[in-house]
Amino acid sequence: MKQALLELMRMNRICRMVLATCLGSFILVIFYFQIIHRNPFASDACCRKGSRNALQELYNPTQLEYSSTAVLHQMRRDQVSDTCRAYNASSRKRRVLTPSDLKHLVVDEEHEMIYCYVPKVACTNWKRVMMVLTGRGKYSDPMDIAPSEAHIPSNLKTLNQYSIPEINHRLKSYLKFLFVREPFERLVSAYRNKFTRKYNTSFHKRFGTKIVRRHRKNATQEALHSGSDVKFEEFVGYLIHPTTQKEEPFNEHWQTVYSLCHPCHIRYDLVGKYETLEEDSNYILRLAGVINYLRFPTYAKSTRTTDEMTAEFFQNISSHHQTQLFELYKFDFLMFNYTTPSYLKLE
Repeated sequence: MKQALLELMRMNRICRMVLATCLGSFILVIFYFQIIHRNPFASDACCRKGSRNALQELYNPTQLEYSSTAVLHQMRRDQVSDTCRAYNASSRKRRVLTPSDLKHLVVDEEHEMIYCYVPKVACTNWKRVMMVLTGRGKYSDPMDIAPSEAHIPSNLKTLNQYSIPEINHRLKSYLKFLFVREPFERLVSAYRNKFTRKYNTSFHKRFGTKIVRRHRKNATQEALHSGSDVKFEEFVGYLIHPTTQKEEPFNEHWQTVYSLCHPCHIRYDLVGKYETLEEDSNYILRLAGVINYLRFPTYAKSTRTTDEMTAEFFQNISSHHQTQLFELYKFDFLMFNYTTPSYLKLE
């Protein structure tokens, strides 16, 4: 009887130990899933096939040489956030983005990245790179892709093509980046490309004729018909005219980055700059884990628009018009930490 009682007590202890172990394991499982729920990167890490994604590598770099670059990009993010915060504090306007606002955001599903392209900021080469990244082996060298092919909309998938839940998931989970340029240098580059090149007849017809009609006194019939000889002063007059943006939004080539990519609504993880284009681009490709076989194309174009060239174009612009133009692009200057050009004569 005593032996049976001892055996019963021993079995009782074993059952309690098993119960305690199971209960402890259950608590650990709950704690684990609570951590994953709080940290979106944790769930990605458990499910990705043996690798970290670009977003994880940016915020938690595994290689020390990334650290100083990560600090630089944090400063750029902070600059954008501070500008947006100041703007929101001084403005009563609030708007919610719709899918149509997202047509400039190119999606790379394979590497979980989103790129907002800005015309006249190396977007042709970045579209080429995105075609290599998303082409599943169809392309290997970005420079083998013709510029015209890079700009065919169907060759790249943009965020506006997804459902609302899919959009929200990608904005939360994918690495988002864009490239910016000194605003007036970009503007002069757009003018030179679209209004001084003979082959851009579509821009001459659509915008040039309208600009000549509105801003040139005693225009010839040829100029009114072709719109092929728009002066920079006339182009500036068109941009600052009060009816221009009431009639239709700016064309993407001279629209502000603020309006194209919506950095006050979308938190970009990386802000690359045209002035450090190759360095910033290859950093992104390192984060994506593709730098061993893909690098950003080197850019050594002798005809590129420079700061000195931009200053020359502004010589004939009145201080009043310079001030009005600066107001249009002020947020791009502030948000991306570009100083007011020394050649400007602001009122």
